[in-house]
Amino acid sequence: MNPILENEIIQLVIRLVSAAVMGLAIGYEREFRGKGAGVRTHMLVAMGACLFMLISKYGFADSARFDAARVAAGVVSGIGFLGGGLIIKSKTNMITGLTTAAGLWVTAAIGLGAGSGMVLMAFVCTVLVIICTEILNACHFKLGFHQMTVVFTSNDEKALEEAVRKLGNPVKYMSFSRQGDRYKAEISIRVPKREKPLELITRLTSMPNVQLESLE
Repeated sequence: MNPILENEIIQLVIRLVSAAVMGLAIGYEREFRGKGAGVRTHMLVAMGACLFMLISKYGFADSARFDAARVAAGVVSGIGFLGGGLIIKSKTNMITGLTTAAGLWVTAAIGLGAGSGMVLMAFVCTVLVIICTEILNACHFKLGFHQMTVVFTSNDEKALEEAVRKLGNPVKYMSFSRQGDRYKAEISIRVPKREKPLELITRLTSMPNVQLESLE
């Protein structure tokens, strides 16, 4: 075994366990919110990145020529493939999964940091990630807009068109279809974040001769 590993094996194990715990903390927050990547995924990413870093730093230390940054660079670029699989674009042009993908990316960085010996910096980064994804989300200022998908149905095509017209500029996407004697409109709208859900539902259900089927 490499002499460095013989002398520092306990420290290296601590780094690996630390990366796993920090990955668990971030993964728990994501799983609690029902996101695509949860505890196991984040733990595996953090541990894998940490082990890659340990191998990069110490696995080739007995070689005359080695670059400890090469494996780390591979982790940075390779994690993008995993994160890319979490990003989804719906037919209404809504993109989801960006925060979870970014979380996996930074989790890999935390693993690399723990593996390189910068455990304190990795811990601080973990705390900041949880603040960003949990505390800031709870205290988020109700500014700007978010997109929602609304489905209207009606027996009267004119009434359906009038309902869409009343929504005005917030409409970003819409599709019309007919099922028997019923007309259906699927609409993506920009809703002010300050508008309360009950107020939004009341506004949408007040459309004459039109039934609100779903709101997502």
